[in-house]
Amino acid sequence: MIETLYGKIFEINAAACTVILECSGVGYRVTVTAPTIAKLPSPKFGPDGVALDSPPVRIYTHMAVREDAVELYGFADRDELDMYKLLISVSGVGPKAGLSILSLLTPKKLAAAVASGDSKGISRAPGVGPKTASRVVLELKDKIPKRFPQFSGVSPADEGEVSPVLNPTAALADAKEVLATLGYSRSEITAALKNVDPSAEADVIIKNALAQLMKG
Repeated sequence: MIETLYGKIFEINAAACTVILECSGVGYRVTVTAPTIAKLPSPKFGPDGVALDSPPVRIYTHMAVREDAVELYGFADRDELDMYKLLISVSGVGPKAGLSILSLLTPKKLAAAVASGDSKGISRAPGVGPKTASRVVLELKDKIPKRFPQFSGVSPADEGEVSPVLNPTAALADAKEVLATLGYSRSEITAALKNVDPSAEADVIIKNALAQLMKG
């Protein structure tokens, strides 16, 4: 099993939440959570397309083996990986659904949602229906406090309305669509895009927006 990968970012696809991490000359494609992709440094390239020196990163991984495929799922830290493993132990939560939940809710926010019985909030994750979200709450309500005592007593953040972004560009429109696909509400997306550079490419806007969404 591959537990971690340590190398340099060769490619980031923020829209698909995938990265290629080059380790000792081998590039591994890893599907990561939105919080993870927001924390990773962007790859750097020279005018000739050659990758420039950039700081190495470590990604904690879970390897899912099927008859027709072997897939790697990546996480920025041990808490996120451990919460993912706890999620996929729930009946009906597969590797992609677990990743979808943690792309919408950080481990701390998920712990708060489970503690408060907020299955509706969990069901906002793409591919996660109300029944599956209810099972997550039911099966993890007692497990999360034991496994993650550092998250005990946290409460869900209140959702507030903010002013809309003016003069949206095509890149902003694409970013909004991707963030909505990840399960974020209109108010969350508007707040995250409030201070972005509208002239930037969509992938850069998405990455910066995800970084804002993961704060707190």
